[in-house]
Amino acid sequence: MKTRYSEFRFSWPWSVLAALLTACAPTAKVPVATVPPAKPASPVAARQPSGNVQIDFKDAADQFLTEYNQQYVRRYTEASEAEWTSNTHIVPGDTTNAGRTARANERMAAFAGSKQIIEEIRELLAHKDQLTPLQVKQLETALYNAANSPQTVADLVKRRIKAEAAQTEKLYGFTYTYAGKSVTTNDLDALLRTETNPQKRQQIWEASKEIGPTLKTGLLNLRDLRNQTVQALGYPDFFSYQASDYGLSRDEMMALVRKLNDELRPLYRELHTYARYELAKKYHVKQVPDYMPAQWLPNRWGQDWGSLVTVKGINLDAAIAKKGQQWPVQQAERFYQSLGFPALPASFYEKSSIYPLPATASYKKNNHASAWHLDLNHDVRSLMSVEPNTEWYETTHHELGHIYYYLTYTNPNVPPLLRQGANRAYHEAIGSMMGLAAQQKPFLAGLGLIAPNTKTDQTQQLLKEALQYVPFIPFASGVMSEWENVFYAENLPADQLNAKWWALCKQYQGMVPPSPRGEQFLDPATKTHINDDPAQYYDYALSYIILFQLHDHIARKILHQDPHATNYYGSQEVGQFLQDIMRPGSSRDWRTVLKEKTGEDLSARAMVDYFQPLMVYLKEQNKGRKYTM
Repeated sequence: MKTRYSEFRFSWPWSVLAALLTACAPTAKVPVATVPPAKPASPVAARQPSGNVQIDFKDAADQFLTEYNQQYVRRYTEASEAEWTSNTHIVPGDTTNAGRTARANERMAAFAGSKQIIEEIRELLAHKDQLTPLQVKQLETALYNAANSPQTVADLVKRRIKAEAAQTEKLYGFTYTYAGKSVTTNDLDALLRTETNPQKRQQIWEASKEIGPTLKTGLLNLRDLRNQTVQALGYPDFFSYQASDYGLSRDEMMALVRKLNDELRPLYRELHTYARYELAKKYHVKQVPDYMPAQWLPNRWGQDWGSLVTVKGINLDAAIAKKGQQWPVQQAERFYQSLGFPALPASFYEKSSIYPLPATASYKKNNHASAWHLDLNHDVRSLMSVEPNTEWYETTHHELGHIYYYLTYTNPNVPPLLRQGANRAYHEAIGSMMGLAAQQKPFLAGLGLIAPNTKTDQTQQLLKEALQYVPFIPFASGVMSEWENVFYAENLPADQLNAKWWALCKQYQGMVPPSPRGEQFLDPATKTHINDDPAQYYDYALSYIILFQLHDHIARKILHQDPHATNYYGSQEVGQFLQDIMRPGSSRDWRTVLKEKTGEDLSARAMVDYFQPLMVYLKEQNKGRKYTM
């Protein structure tokens, strides 16, 4: 996958990303505590001058965090560099990179999960009323990081690191074949967008699922290792651990994503009915099926249906193809600069892996688009396989959104521990919003990709956008989140993995496979995130909600334009609005940031409003048709 929801990797395979984002109210000044001299010295007491029986916890926290951040950045950078090589230079059968990555991650894990560090953080947090909110935020982040690699179970952590590295090699070293030839995931995606023969479509879809069985043993092992790792610091399971990044319990997170599904269900129901009937016509099927055949859709997981509609008057593929391979990235950079962001560091172009490997290359790379913050400073890179087409035009705008987010919160007011999004979804929201903005008609006309007087069918344009964005919600917050929830928190049995997946696909997406998919398959594992970015796919669903809230505010309150026809290009005010959100990183609570900048709490209101004009059209088209959702 390489579209709007391409993940922002922070480079080592399990997250050192998160902060506990609960709000910290300013605290009153209190007297320093006194420690009886007869007690054994604590790790915090050991930081105080000899003979001093009073502990200034604020000063002790400063000392601890200064040392911690220095070590954290060093270890993080080492692990990031190793991960980068493992993702950009994959030689089948060669374990050199995997070994280097495992060793770097072991060193990071030994540091972040150190027993002494855990003890010292806990002691400092026991006196949080004497600390600043910024200190508390950093300490809670460090403790969260420790739960991912607690050295109280060092052997377990080491085994998990090794298993992660091995799974990554299998995942990205796999050779896909179709029609007797080796193909890339880019090739399969292109075929699913263009092939009209139903039998061939099924073969292409099945070829995209061949990798699943090769990952089953490794994924089951990782499930146990991930759960046991975080249980060592008191989390019930790995899914609960990831949800706690938002300040939510597992049940609260699932309630939130189910609420989003419910809010968007009426619109999805109309789209599902419309698409079933239209695709039955396209593939010359007389009996319209009650549920969507997975191989009919233009995406391997049925998460993006946008290419089902072509808006007359707009042929971006043809216009972009003439620009050449480098243009999408360079144009994305120009867009951000027009908003007041700086030029990218020269090292971005020198060190990134932006284009597909030549056919003669003796190695492979991860084809999943991602943005990397390698040193939590100014070494930012992107891993892509850019080609001059519409999809990559959008993706480059998205990935550079992550890159500019990294660069913006890399400032002296944000400690390295808090150089991340306000929450994980914010990173995706910013990138996805810029991808949306870059495709609206006034923006395209401003770039000369379409003529200013181009006549387009606004209903068809809105339908195309709805098919891009709306089907993603039941996939992300429904299928993916529900499956990983039961996989980790309820230990879904190994003989029910695929059955549960397809039951959820039917329930949330109204989608069924072309033929029975027994437990000899493992279709959820064909999604990269299940393996190497686990138990947080709801990030992307939440990001869409935030995306439309931010876009609605920008269009109506800053640009005073129709949200369906905006042009951000050149607006310094839009750039300032975005930088105000980006600059604090995770040093401020994500809910506070959203409310202050948009005047609203998290809500699907803006997304529902955006597509409301389409409902009249869809209901008219679906008159007399059978609804099955």
